[in-house]
Parts: sequence; structure tokens; C-alpha cells
Amino acid sequence: MLERHPGGECALIVQLDFGESSIAERREEVCLLAESAGAAVCATIEGKRKFPDSATYAGKGKVQEIADAVVLHQADVVIFNHALTPAQERNLERALHCRVIDRTSLILDIFAQRAQSSDGKLQVELAQLEHLATRLVRGWTHLERQQGGIGLRGPGETQLETDRRLLGKRVKLLRERLRRLERQRGVQRRSRLRNDVLTVSLVGYTNAGKSTLFNALTHADAYAADQLFATLDTTSRKLWLGEAGNIVVADTVGFIRDLPHELVAAFHATLEATSRADLLLHVVDSASPIREEQMAEVEKVLAQIGARDVRQIVVLNKLDLTELPSAAERDEYGKIIRIRLSARRGDGLELLRGALAELALEKRRYRDQPPADLLFVPDSMGSVSPL
Repeated sequence: MLERHPGGECALIVQLDFGESSIAERREEVCLLAESAGAAVCATIEGKRKFPDSATYAGKGKVQEIADAVVLHQADVVIFNHALTPAQERNLERALHCRVIDRTSLILDIFAQRAQSSDGKLQVELAQLEHLATRLVRGWTHLERQQGGIGLRGPGETQLETDRRLLGKRVKLLRERLRRLERQRGVQRRSRLRNDVLTVSLVGYTNAGKSTLFNALTHADAYAADQLFATLDTTSRKLWLGEAGNIVVADTVGFIRDLPHELVAAFHATLEATSRADLLLHVVDSASPIREEQMAEVEKVLAQIGARDVRQIVVLNKLDLTELPSAAERDEYGKIIRIRLSARRGDGLELLRGALAELALEKRRYRDQPPADLLFVPDSMGSVSPL
């Protein structure tokens, strides 16, 4: 049991087992999420079920166990590491006499705390409003912030009934602002394409070391910490690679298991840059016992945002924790597909820079010498004519 931080909220974690794999890792992850939101985990409640209870998700007996733990530990909030329906959330709050939030609300809360840029804040607010619009647990409004705490940041709450007309107007305004930002990014992307600059996006599971790698490559000062979702706002920097010239490297928000759909939709403008990149550096925590599962979750999100077919290099980070040597692996065609390095210690960074330089030169050669099959196009009669 962790000590309660002064002034922090005491969070009770509920993790139920429905036959999934890696339950221990799931429990550890949600505890890290709660700590990232500013809470201290005072206790965890576990249990096995064949399927969720329709009324309370956990079932009558387990709810009573949770209620006893709430009283014993004087918990401020109960966090279910699952997705709750509005009715389940309402029934649980009535039974536990305590604030109840689910995994989605917890992640949204962390995003609300971490967003720094204006567009990041807009995207988080839109995601929260769209999520809260389905929750009839408590009255709230996006215009007031009367009470803080996990699950309550961002739009805020009120005792009055939801003003759906104001909500709809606010959501419409946010979407329009985000559309304008998306158009601006489109202009910037077209400018880079005209300049034939290789664009690289760092993707990966949260806390895999993307920001540390980004800083090591570009000598930037992006915030990097050993916590989940340390980076939220996308940061781009130029990287000089000698004869290969400049490339653009972007550090993006980390992905996580069961990433809320509201976030994926709201962050579409940001994540779209990933789908339009020339190359993805898929950063992996090589010391994690569930790295294969984490990689699969990242691939799942990439498919959602239309980036599944973008070329990838897998970067196995944190080799300083595995004591393996740095190395680069190529496929049967000689293309680098995997690099093992330590962003924190710097081991293997030259291998990655070399791979990026190769790709930048390859893109330049493709521009100067297009493949032979592109030198001819069919004319209006169907025959082939030279360009």
C-alpha cells in the first residue's frame, strides 16, 4: 500500500479479471495512471468474473467489499480500470457514497493536466465534453470549474441541469477551431513536401522513451519523465544529417491500451501528421515484459488513424536496462528494420542517425531519378507515351 501524498487524493483501484492476459501488468499500469493524475493509491481491489454485472459492473458482493475499503482507507475516489456505462457509474456512486470514475475518465483527466499548447487544450476539452455528454451521473457545465479532483478537471461541474444548447454550441466551436488548425497543418505539410524534406514521427506506447530519444537526436528540451503521458503536445524539430541534409522529426503523444475513442477522434488533427509522415520510429521499451502486447496496441491505434502502411523502423529502447549491445537489423533487401539503442545513455544513436540519413538520401534519389515505370504514362487512347 502506498503512502498518501500531502494534499493528494486517496484513490482506490478496482481491477477485475475477465480472463484477459497480463492482469498484474494492467493493475500496475492503472496505478501509474492514478499517480500521474496526482493521486496516491491507497488500496487495490481485485476479483474474477465471467462477465460484467449490468447494474454495477462488479456485482453486489464485490461492491460491498469496495464500500468497506472506501470507509477503511477514507478513499476520495474509486477508479475502475474498465469502461463503465453512465448507469453503472451512477449506481456505484450511490452504493459507495464516493466519487467513481472509469479508465477513460482517468486518461482524459491526465490529458487535461498535461496539455500546454492552445490546440492541445482545445483537443482535450472537446474529448472531455463529448465523453461527459454521455454521463448523466452528475450535472455539469463547461463554463464553470467549481471543484477540482480526478475526473473533474477541464469542463468542470455544477449542480444545475446540463445546458445542452450551450454544450452543443461549445462543441461546434471547438470542432471549427480544430478544423482551422488542421488546414494550417496541411499547408505546412505541403510546404515540406515541396522541399522534399524527410518527415519522421516517433510513435510508441506511453513511457517507452520517445521524448528522451527525441531530445537525444535533436538536442531539444522536450519534457521527458518516467511517467505515463509525460508528453502530450506534439513537438517538431529539424535534424541535420550531413550530406543527407535536414529532416523533420516529430515527438507525439504516447499510445496506451484501450485509448479512449474520444481522444483518438479529438486528436485527429494531431495524429494525422503521423499518418502522413514518411517514416515512423516505433519506440519500444525493450525491458518491458509485455513489450509484444504494447507493440500490438500501438499498431491497433496506427490502424485507427490510417498510419498502418507507413514505413517503420522499430527502435528497441532502454538497452541499458537489458545490458544488450547496440545493433541494427536489416531485412533481406538490405533495409534497416530494427535498431537496438539506449536513448538515455546514447548507445546506438549513431546507428539510428545513419539509418535516417540513408532514407533521406533515398528520398532525394527517388526525386531526382524516378523509377523507369513512372517515365511513361498512358495517353487518352490507351497507348503508352513518354512523359
